[in-house]
Amino acid sequence: MSSPRRVLILGATSGIAQAVARAYAASLARLALVARSREHLATVAADLAVRGAEVVLQRSADLCELERHRALVGEAEAALGGLDVVLIAHGVLPDQRAAQEDPRRAVASWDVNFVSAATLMEAAAERMAAAGHGTLGVLSSVAGDRGRADNYVYGSAKAALTAYASGLGHRLRASGVTVVTIKPGPVDTPMIAGRALNPRLVADVDVVGGRIHRALERGERVVYVPGKWRWIMAVLRALPVRLFERLKL
Repeated sequence: MSSPRRVLILGATSGIAQAVARAYAASLARLALVARSREHLATVAADLAVRGAEVVLQRSADLCELERHRALVGEAEAALGGLDVVLIAHGVLPDQRAAQEDPRRAVASWDVNFVSAATLMEAAAERMAAAGHGTLGVLSSVAGDRGRADNYVYGSAKAALTAYASGLGHRLRASGVTVVTIKPGPVDTPMIAGRALNPRLVADVDVVGGRIHRALERGERVVYVPGKWRWIMAVLRALPVRLFERLKL
């Protein structure tokens, strides 16, 4: 019988992160969980424990405090006895118009969605490369594949994160560490509450969580969830600029 997977999830209270954690709990994984809200994290951890996970660490942290990243990853590695999987899953969906009007809002969203995620990836990669194995996953978005008028502040951060993950994966290619870039479309979580979205494009969170779990376990390099987004975004990327600008997306 194989040993339980040792999994660190950063941003563990996000809807998608919880769904992935539930998939790992079903296989009796050992989990270390990091998120901003101590109370919400405790509720999530209790639910995962009931589902079969062994939650060995809960840590409340503001992941924009870059100076804490190495210590958080190191603490999780020690508690788990090693790192098989690290998933970086925190993020915010800023109001586009508010971010246009107040540059501080835009910068704050970039700090969360790109800067903190990228530096966490480096902190995790350092530990995993030293151990010579592991899978490092990061939640990007289909919004990073082509800028759109109604979410380009968010999309630009995700585009940068996708590029960063690609470069990091290339650097780590001979280290035994695999980088998995995850690109969800809209998912039925609190992040999209109140947004006017076509219901046919909104995916079930547990379906998405299960697909991400499989991608992490298989070491897929880039995964669109649901898979139809790979083809939708391929078409949108291929459109000439003038045609693309005429579309109401």
